[in-house]
Amino acid sequence: MKMKKVLPILVIAAALAGCNKPAGELVGVGKSGNFKEANPYGMVFIKRGSFMMGSNTQSAIFNQPDNQLMVTIDAFWMDETEITNSEYKQFVNWVRDSIGYKMLVDAGFTEYAIQPKDEDFDEENYRINWKKKLPWNSKDEDIREALAPFFYEDGNFNTKLFHYSYSWVNYDEAVLAKNRFDVSKGKYPDGAKVRVDTAWVDEFNIIHDSTIVRELTEPTDLITSMIINIYPDTMVWMRDFQFSYNEPMLLKYFSHPGFSDYPVVGVTWEQAHAFCQWRTDYFLGHSVVDAQKYRLPTEAEWEYAARGGRKMATYPWGGNYARDAKGCFLANFKPYRGSYTDDTGSTTMKVAQFRPNDFGLFDMAGNVAEWTSSAYNTSANTYSHDLNPEFTYMARKDDPEVLKRKVVKGGSWKDISYYLQCGTRTYEYQYESRPYIGFRCVRSYIGE
Repeated sequence: MKMKKVLPILVIAAALAGCNKPAGELVGVGKSGNFKEANPYGMVFIKRGSFMMGSNTQSAIFNQPDNQLMVTIDAFWMDETEITNSEYKQFVNWVRDSIGYKMLVDAGFTEYAIQPKDEDFDEENYRINWKKKLPWNSKDEDIREALAPFFYEDGNFNTKLFHYSYSWVNYDEAVLAKNRFDVSKGKYPDGAKVRVDTAWVDEFNIIHDSTIVRELTEPTDLITSMIINIYPDTMVWMRDFQFSYNEPMLLKYFSHPGFSDYPVVGVTWEQAHAFCQWRTDYFLGHSVVDAQKYRLPTEAEWEYAARGGRKMATYPWGGNYARDAKGCFLANFKPYRGSYTDDTGSTTMKVAQFRPNDFGLFDMAGNVAEWTSSAYNTSANTYSHDLNPEFTYMARKDDPEVLKRKVVKGGSWKDISYYLQCGTRTYEYQYESRPYIGFRCVRSYIGE
């Protein structure tokens, strides 16, 4: 009876109040009936909307116009800047400390673990006692011996041991028709199989991974496990520019506090994906409310956010040129041949040194290009859906290289202005790291 009374009121009120008035307000639902998600720290709210996805100009690569598609994007949160060295170090330090605690517990120092009272210590299942400070510089010989494998002879950390283990559900396998769960029988179809990756570390701390095919009988069979070394590849500064003196950047870019607010680089797509997984787990482990996971933006989300609400904007600032009316450059890129500093930067710069776009996002053009979650395909816009389009594929270990390409957007400090345009798309292989590619995270918004 209650629903019969409410529905007519809702319809009449909507007609009187206007098309864009939220229905919850029309019937006086109040605070208890509306959910408003708190603003995540360091993120900007991107309201839902539609835009013409694709390049506004002729492609400089293929000499033909890119396919455009009018699409609608749901609301989401996005980091206002690229992930900085300081922010990525939180991930690195968490992994480093976790391994240090485990080494001590394995050596018998159980005070660094939390265990139930009045029970024998379980070496396989315990929680880390994060409140107890790690004794990195301890003079205790037994502690020094337990932590010794973590250090080189010069006292620096052995970053090759910075392994992060995580897992995710292979939804692309779950949605296949042949794997559809039969609700009438309460089981998966006979003969259903899934193709997933698994990983392990051998006695020499070498990571191994492989693709396996297993029967699908339980939801846990859809899980892929991954182990990855998460320390940035600082050698990219010299490897990618062999005839350039970039040794100072190699030695100090990630480690020196002077670069703390610079965007992290030398990070693969796989490492960026791992960072999102860690950020999600860390947030949910310290939050009293549930939330959507942190992830890399889809290509469509990234481009929509870059345009800042200007549907046909060539650049994030809305104009058709890389300079303002005073002749000042509006991003960190390569303005002229051999001249990198005319825009006030030579390589990377501190984040947020140029004006944000209309959504409040900094550096959506230039500084560093950015990973997206989308797989790269030149024809993706011809068959993508017009609601939250996403061409995604979680490549397996034994997949061909062409399936391991990910879309990169935004252009960087070493690119010409064409690559700074909102609709320009390039790619890089998910296992490659570059001194000009970074990333930022997004989180889907809950509610209207």
